[in-house]
Amino acid sequence: MASGHKITIIPADRHVEVFLGGEKLASSDRAVVLAETGLPDRYYLPAQDVRTDLLRPTSTTSTCPFKGAATYWSVEAGGEVHEDLVWSYKSPIPQAKEIEGLMCFYPDRVTLTVDGER
Repeated sequence: MASGHKITIIPADRHVEVFLGGEKLASSDRAVVLAETGLPDRYYLPAQDVRTDLLRPTSTTSTCPFKGAATYWSVEAGGEVHEDLVWSYKSPIPQAKEIEGLMCFYPDRVTLTVDGER
């Protein structure tokens, strides 16, 4: 890892919900929180706690030197398609193994609540 760059992944131990246009996209008591130097905390949720019936895989990919290769999904909700709203690391690097297969939403594009608080 780069000097001074740090990732911490811990169980959230809180109830996390994700909404888009009033529609619930996810609800989980099993989320983990990823804190990364220079970025806001991100909540990663098990796919079983996400409305995957609303997700559409996209061809978008990205690579993070601190987590690995990510794949993306768009969300179809309320008659609209919201491009590349969700990402996941199918095979993260060993230092980020705790987020393997978990899904994360862009928090500035959804309403994310933690124990009922935005």
